[in-house]
Amino acid sequence: MPTLILTPRFTADSQSLWRAAVSLGWGVERLASWRVPESLLAVSEPVLYLEGLFGPTLAEQFGLRLLEPPVDWLPRLPEDFRRRQVSLTTLREARANPEPAFVKPPNDKSFPARTYVGDELPDGYEEDSPVLVAEVVAWEKEFRCFVLDRQPRTLSVYLRGGELQRDKGFEASGEELGEAEKFVRTVLSDPRVDLPRTAVLDVGVIAGRGWAVVEQNAAWGAGIYGCDAVSVLEVLRHASVPVEPGDPADQPQRAS
Repeated sequence: MPTLILTPRFTADSQSLWRAAVSLGWGVERLASWRVPESLLAVSEPVLYLEGLFGPTLAEQFGLRLLEPPVDWLPRLPEDFRRRQVSLTTLREARANPEPAFVKPPNDKSFPARTYVGDELPDGYEEDSPVLVAEVVAWEKEFRCFVLDRQPRTLSVYLRGGELQRDKGFEASGEELGEAEKFVRTVLSDPRVDLPRTAVLDVGVIAGRGWAVVEQNAAWGAGIYGCDAVSVLEVLRHASVPVEPGDPADQPQRAS
């Protein structure tokens, strides 16, 4: 039987997943600290829902490796899915950019992702740290989709005009959700697009340009917004793999 493993930090998402796991008859354990007790290390099928900075360390204690996108995934994505300029560089090089750009760490939240002029970027980080630098665009609406084996499992709107939709219950029309899913399926069916077995694909509409991929996130730490929690759990079951060199589950998947 799977056991959902949660961190000590209580969030609305972790509570939703807790309730969904109980409804499926799973076990649920919330860690009391950032060290896994010996009693939990014997769990036969741990399903991890963690946070970016501590996630890999906790997974390692279970003998697992978390699946996540390569840092250069978005710049390598075909431009017809990206619809804007995105490059991978270093924090040092991004500081030298005199023009406004959207800057973010590729796979964590070590500093806030937003528009910066180079000298506004925060101090206190390794200057050789990789960062994504993107052309500034206006996103009309954005959707999150949990993906397993290149199939969308559940999706939800999360932003409109840059505003989080939590207070509005992440409400979206059937037509909007259908359009978002159609675009996601187009991306997933393209053999040029590589993905881990599990992924979170954020897509949206850029003003004047149309549907585009916002980014890819790792499933094991992504916010679920209005996504179906039971479907998210099915994705999370496959979001980590045993630490074994050459495990095929960690190889990017391409559309056939």
